[in-house]
Amino acid sequence: MKRVLITGANSYVGSSVKKWLSAYGKAYAVDTISLRDKNWKKSSFADYDAVFHVAGIAHVSADERLREQYFAINRDLTIETAKKAKADGVKQFIFMSSIIVYGNSSAAGKEKWITSRTKPEPADFYGQSKLEAEEGILALEKDGFQVAVVRAPMIYGPGSKGNYPRLSKLARKTPLFPSLQNHRSMLYIDNLCEFIRLLLEDGSGGIYYPQNKEYVSTGEMVRCIADCHGKKLYLVGWLNPLVRFAGCFLGLVNKVFGSMAYRKDMSSHWEYAYCVTDFAESIKQTEGKRNGAGKTHGGADR
Repeated sequence: MKRVLITGANSYVGSSVKKWLSAYGKAYAVDTISLRDKNWKKSSFADYDAVFHVAGIAHVSADERLREQYFAINRDLTIETAKKAKADGVKQFIFMSSIIVYGNSSAAGKEKWITSRTKPEPADFYGQSKLEAEEGILALEKDGFQVAVVRAPMIYGPGSKGNYPRLSKLARKTPLFPSLQNHRSMLYIDNLCEFIRLLLEDGSGGIYYPQNKEYVSTGEMVRCIADCHGKKLYLVGWLNPLVRFAGCFLGLVNKVFGSMAYRKDMSSHWEYAYCVTDFAESIKQTEGKRNGAGKTHGGADR
């Protein structure tokens, strides 16, 4: 049995991973802990083989007044938690970082490919706080203490937040959408959960870049969502120049229509065995239109 402690008791990723691991019965014993107050410091991590650290502030605001709070929680709290895990004898510390350490998406209509030689270049204090947290905990990796950093792209799934729900709502209302092609790395929640499980089994450290096998184009994704709801949506080229023009002034447009993708060779750990759900099926499941009776990898209910 592998004992796992998840920080961020009510987080989307943390809750999903706990449910996923619990489906394996006695193979995993999973607990969660909140880091919102100082009481966690009184707890002992000594009984755990691994700590999965997901507690943090999401990228929801660029308000300069929040800068210190982002660094206090995303960086300082992460390092403090890792130090405690190491001091208490935990063997593996897994940190949920983000593709955002490489900056923003490209401009609409442009490409942005991330390779093993691409250096992190955060565009804001959210990305910088994540990167500095990585640097702080990776420095602790010695004396049998393994640190794994997971630079995840956009995560989506049933009940997820962020841009996906907004695009889903739009897909069900609009009959037209720009056909502008882009490439984005994305990660379905089940695929992330299985990735974390395999990482726990491996017990290793390092920096990881999990993603779906398929790259995603925003237009095709929106059309796929519309199809799930029986809506006819047409991708049209005449809107593309408007999108490119708007992208010169509005960062949100580039966030939706720009490109940001990992090269495939960066994400081929375990030969993509963690990709238990393909993109088309992941959209159906996210939209509540899943096939069968909600069974996923291995036939287990998760």
